[in-house]
Amino acid sequence: MDMEDKPEHLPVLVHGILASPSDWTFAQAELKKQLGRNFVIYASSCNTFTKTFTGIDEAGKRLANEVMLVVKKRDHTLKDFLFSSFSCFLEQEGINCWAATNQFDHLGNTTSRCQREKTASISIRTSILEKLAAPIAPFLAGHTGSQLFLTDGKPNKPPLLLRMASDFDDGKFLSALGAFKCRVLYANVSYDHMVGWRTSSIRRETELFKPPRRSLDGYKHVVDMEYCPGVPSEGPHLPPKAAKAKEAARNAPCMQTTLEYHEIMEEEMMRGLQQFSWKKVDASFHSAFWPFFAHNNIHVKSE
Repeated sequence: MDMEDKPEHLPVLVHGILASPSDWTFAQAELKKQLGRNFVIYASSCNTFTKTFTGIDEAGKRLANEVMLVVKKRDHTLKDFLFSSFSCFLEQEGINCWAATNQFDHLGNTTSRCQREKTASISIRTSILEKLAAPIAPFLAGHTGSQLFLTDGKPNKPPLLLRMASDFDDGKFLSALGAFKCRVLYANVSYDHMVGWRTSSIRRETELFKPPRRSLDGYKHVVDMEYCPGVPSEGPHLPPKAAKAKEAARNAPCMQTTLEYHEIMEEEMMRGLQQFSWKKVDASFHSAFWPFFAHNNIHVKSE
């Protein structure tokens, strides 16, 4: 193949928890059709189904190694990443591994708890679930479960997701995130019972607004697009009271202590992730036939 015809772009598609590359079959075919020969569309396959339960850090390293092998074979110069829901956590671990050697272009998340900013537990407001979620999470989702609910590690050590919103000794996570030229969040404004709008779009409660009911021209379910510049900050840390709250949330959970702990962690991670600019795309499936499937609908899996 001539150098002029050699693909320069490597868009990498990464599925969510308990899923497989087949989730991307439709999107992969459409992207190949629309983007042309200069792009090689690659769907990750290293973390299928229960492999996502082995821990965000372990799954993220597998993803990093997988992409590195693909890059070595094809020698692409630009990498784009599109993550679905949970897989945005793997991206954060993965880009920490790639940061020193790779050039990034775009980072996109569908429902992107991308952050990574908050965890699934933060959008749970039912008291019985708040009491039970942290203790039973490891039994339901392995080591990944304790990481998602911020109870991993020693009480006096920052949980993994907090470290992912900053640069700590074990990884320059935030610097790696800043290596992308563009960061995009796709969030459901309603009917997403897996990941709330606030979590998906990295917004505080006070930053939410009444979403428009009408879609933007040319986009059936997109109701708003906003560019948010970075906000300078000292970055997140683990306050002493958070360490005590973390231990209580793990060993003797109750609604009040768990909620207080999550609110502290939410603000700390928010300050870290809002240091960079984000393009935020808000979607609404209120007019869809099955609006309650918004979490799945935002990621098109079939025609």
